[in-house]
Amino acid sequence: MQAISVKAFFMAGGGSTEAPQQFNLLRWFSLVSLIVIASVAIGLGIISTRYVVTESVERDAMLTAQFIQAIATAEARHMAIPDVMSLGELLDPRTDGRHVNVTQDAINRARNEYLDHIAHLPDALLANIYAPDGTIIWSTNPALIGRRVQNDELEEAFKAKTRISASYHRADADRIEQKFLRPPQSLFIENYIPLLNAAGEAVTMVEIYKEPKDLIARIQRGYVVIWLATALGGGLIYFGLYWIVRRGSVLLDSQQKQLIANETFVALGEMSSAVAHSLRNPLAAIRSSAELAQELAAPPIQGNIGDIITQVDRMSKWVRELLQSSRPLTGDSESVDVVTVVQEVLQSFDQQLHQAGVTVEFDTQYAPRVVSQRMLLGQVLNSLFANALEAMPKGGRLAVEVEPDAGGDTLHMLIRDSGKGMSQQQKAMLFKPFFTTKQGGLGVGLVMVKRIMERFGGTINLTSREQEGTQVALSFVIEKGGRHGTQHIDR
Repeated sequence: MQAISVKAFFMAGGGSTEAPQQFNLLRWFSLVSLIVIASVAIGLGIISTRYVVTESVERDAMLTAQFIQAIATAEARHMAIPDVMSLGELLDPRTDGRHVNVTQDAINRARNEYLDHIAHLPDALLANIYAPDGTIIWSTNPALIGRRVQNDELEEAFKAKTRISASYHRADADRIEQKFLRPPQSLFIENYIPLLNAAGEAVTMVEIYKEPKDLIARIQRGYVVIWLATALGGGLIYFGLYWIVRRGSVLLDSQQKQLIANETFVALGEMSSAVAHSLRNPLAAIRSSAELAQELAAPPIQGNIGDIITQVDRMSKWVRELLQSSRPLTGDSESVDVVTVVQEVLQSFDQQLHQAGVTVEFDTQYAPRVVSQRMLLGQVLNSLFANALEAMPKGGRLAVEVEPDAGGDTLHMLIRDSGKGMSQQQKAMLFKPFFTTKQGGLGVGLVMVKRIMERFGGTINLTSREQEGTQVALSFVIEKGGRHGTQHIDR
């Protein structure tokens, strides 16, 4: 059977492990929600502005019609025209002489006063009065008098005997009746107003073209308010939802990373435990055999055997660290005096600190008890002090500060050294399993420190600069009602 390399196998697609592309929740939400919210906001804006225009035009047309009809009624009463007649029947000059109950002088006076009121209507562009046959019997544009007009709106107004209105933005050159003395500048309104006789029939139709400047200004201000409110509302909804989804996306991403980290720790723990248990007995046997051989060997060979024992001890230390890092953190939390634990750990490093020429500064006046485990807290401090000591092989300063926050819920501990510091790349990898900068280190110390701090609700943050030193900030949960301790150590 012909052999095939692993690389060639995957390139051929026989065992493709290409992961599906991750769904970017935040990107898709920001895009889709922006489109949806913008569409809804624009739609609402258009509907609102149209509603404002329609209602405003309708309101203006209704008031104009009521004014025109009220003037007609008032003039008829003022000229003592009998109730059996209306002013609308007297507006057509072609019917003069047919009204036996009213003198021609009264008809002329009522007609002239009424037409004068119409001619001086505010914001009027043009006023026409139609007879039932569509003939213009009077107009503010004298050139239109006597011309006959036929359009659907006029006929409908005569038949329905009701007011009909419409709005335009520009004049129609094909319509005879839209011959304005001055061109409209923007929106103008056309209003057909029927004047009825005593029998309820439309005998005359008044057509008013108005360009209500005040109304147009109000509509334009309404446009601005509507679009500003729509934009502001849409923006608030979008950014509010975006903030919520972003928080959720960050939380999901954090939980996913935590899940991956937990799975990694579990897998590494199982592997480390299996490897460590498998190596302990062979290492013990090698060391025992080496010690026995060292006693019987010649002096030149004893040095080599001593190197074997040293390396076996080094590997045994790794095995212990692997077993310790893979072991789950168990046990209940307890009240721990931080100052006492710091003092004990520093005491255990006393000889090494003296030999390395490192000065220790530990001064605190207020140290409440915290929620932790005394043994695990000692392990945290032991690992951090060992790292600081190794970073200062030629001497330096190690400072420890303990101080509670203003709220009394958290205790902060700062551990600073004046060592060689770390690069940005090293800081990014600090809490990764099996990453180390030590010669012969295993890279599980800071991982365990982080696990222990998080186990009891605390946090760890590390800042460092090359050739300037490192600072580690630990935060502990203060035990409610815990005792306070005061210590001063200065070496």
